[in-house]
Amino acid sequence: MKSKKWNIARPDIDAIRNLTKQCGYAPLTAAVLCARGLDTPEKAAGFLSYDVSGLHNPFLLPDMQLAVDTIEESIAKGERIAVFGDYDVDGITSTCVLVRYLKSRGAVCSYYIPDRLTEGYGLNKTALRKLRAQGASLVITVDSGITATEEIAYAKQIGLKVVVTDHHECKDALPDALAVVNPKRPDSSYPFKELAGVGVVFKLLCALAGPEHQKDILMEYLDLVAVGTIADVMLLRGENRIIVTYGLVLLQQTQNPGLRMLMQEAGVETRRMTSSVVSFTLAPRINAAGRMGCANQAAELFLTDSLSRAQDIAVMLCCQNKERQNAENVILNQAFEVLQKEYDPQEDRMIVLWGENWHHGVIGIVSSRISDRYGCPTVLISLDGEQGKGSGRSVNGFNLFEALEHSSSFLQKFGGHALAAGLTISRENLPAFKESICAYAKQNITDEDLMPVVNIDCLISPDDISLEAIRDLGILEPYGMGNREPIFAIRELTVEDITPISSDRHLKMSLIKGGRRFTAMLFGTGSGGCPVVQGDMVDAAFSLEINHFRGRQNIQLMLKDIRLSDCELEKDHYFLTCYSNFINGQELTDRQVNMLYPDRADLVAVWRHIISRAESGKLTAPYNTLPRRIAYESRRVINIGKLFVCLDVFSESCLLSYHFKNNLVHIRMRPFKGKADITKSVVLATLRHRKQQNAADQMI
Repeated sequence: MKSKKWNIARPDIDAIRNLTKQCGYAPLTAAVLCARGLDTPEKAAGFLSYDVSGLHNPFLLPDMQLAVDTIEESIAKGERIAVFGDYDVDGITSTCVLVRYLKSRGAVCSYYIPDRLTEGYGLNKTALRKLRAQGASLVITVDSGITATEEIAYAKQIGLKVVVTDHHECKDALPDALAVVNPKRPDSSYPFKELAGVGVVFKLLCALAGPEHQKDILMEYLDLVAVGTIADVMLLRGENRIIVTYGLVLLQQTQNPGLRMLMQEAGVETRRMTSSVVSFTLAPRINAAGRMGCANQAAELFLTDSLSRAQDIAVMLCCQNKERQNAENVILNQAFEVLQKEYDPQEDRMIVLWGENWHHGVIGIVSSRISDRYGCPTVLISLDGEQGKGSGRSVNGFNLFEALEHSSSFLQKFGGHALAAGLTISRENLPAFKESICAYAKQNITDEDLMPVVNIDCLISPDDISLEAIRDLGILEPYGMGNREPIFAIRELTVEDITPISSDRHLKMSLIKGGRRFTAMLFGTGSGGCPVVQGDMVDAAFSLEINHFRGRQNIQLMLKDIRLSDCELEKDHYFLTCYSNFINGQELTDRQVNMLYPDRADLVAVWRHIISRAESGKLTAPYNTLPRRIAYESRRVINIGKLFVCLDVFSESCLLSYHFKNNLVHIRMRPFKGKADITKSVVLATLRHRKQQNAADQMI
């Protein structure tokens, strides 16, 4: 478990009291609002509002009137309209919302979603020719098109009219379409710039339907609009907060057969719909279709009116999601095998790996998982013949796009932004590209950049936590980008128990302070990666949840990080000082010598732990975690000073080498034949002599 930096907000106490008194918020809710700068009744009310009156006039969007006029004319003339979408959740929901609406208006309408694996993102000339051959007169792009200048010029040549709706960043020149509707246009005065692609489509529907039918549009389409907005990780403020808040309510009772069947097959139909359920349960299943090259199935799911057909497709999407997970795991396991042998956490600042025929529909997800685990930028490249297609993910503070630009001489093409990017490269350039971009990363990434950050709203005490306080926090929902789930911290809890669950993939803990006992869950970390052991005094950062089980409600702490309290770190500092004094030949008290001197059982405990945990002959662990794990497993008294003495003994015996840097102990096993004789250890002999000398001095 990688060490994390805690940024703890300290909201003003008087402001918290003022919000509590004037607005009636519970103190915990008021504290979160104040921590986020919403420290007056006006600011808090403005943020929390989700009244539909806050939706802006759609005709404030650039070219909206042109788009409406063009579409209405095509409907009136009976022209065939083609909606050109994208293969992610935003693109699929955008496509389905617009197609359903146009068909409700009697339009002759079809849709086209490019194949991720063979066509890639956005408009392409082959698809445009196909649509024209099918009789299309008007193409409306959704969640795409803003940078397709060349393709739209070609569409014009072959007799296609084009309306662009998009939300991505614009280039210097806009495409020559009949209308370009995008809140991020440089000339846009639209008050809210952060709409998803499906959000722009929603505004188009509102404009087409007119203000007198806005409620009908909300009730009919906002469930799908909310799903696309959440899945595209959009800022959940302003209009998006309104869209998602109402959309989640509608999703709970959706009349869309596809959504109903997908929720049923995913096992969430009876759960309260939240942004987390959409993000982690529904969206991956919709996305899986696009990643595995079957995005049209996901579109059909939301367009069909047949419950039986919807159920069949929902089952297929769940199966594709499992295939996607399997493909990810194959690549992930192959990557971990390489990293165990080659990755040096002290020297490497970036990971670049390639493999034969890795599924390039999922390498982006695997890049993200590796980046999260190792805390550094990662690029994975799938090789097919002499060419490779890559996908990368970065960390805050390191611009991946600029890094690729620096090494662009080795690439055929690349694109993306600071945190995510894609590339195409020839096989022969792989070693040179890796050397170039890793050297760039080494120059531009600091240790601080690689340290994950936990943003904590405030320090609290156990008495601040109650079922009522947690329920009151619900007014802050929906959570997402720009409105993360509240995170709190408590200092100096005692670890009463740690229980591995789900085959040791997660941990359940019992934490105590001030007579209160809390159940805490640590997901994604097994007992081998846990930084604390039973009996430790710890600080915990967590979100709060009410667990419903067999008719009972219990408070759960959902841990974001857990670390040793200052009192534990002070003990470690003392033991390290004793060890340092010993190494430097300074005087030690009899008690200090005894604390450092390992007997045979101590040495055996340390050795057994190392050889059982070392992977490919290497073991890296936080300096203050390693002795605690060994002590807990062996029931021996092993402090950090005694651990280093044991390592010195093994090093003298040529069994291993080790070094201590940035609070990590790095151990490397050395090849050894036969049986090592540690009785000749100079370190042990020196400590033994100190013990004898101290005993003699006491007798005198």
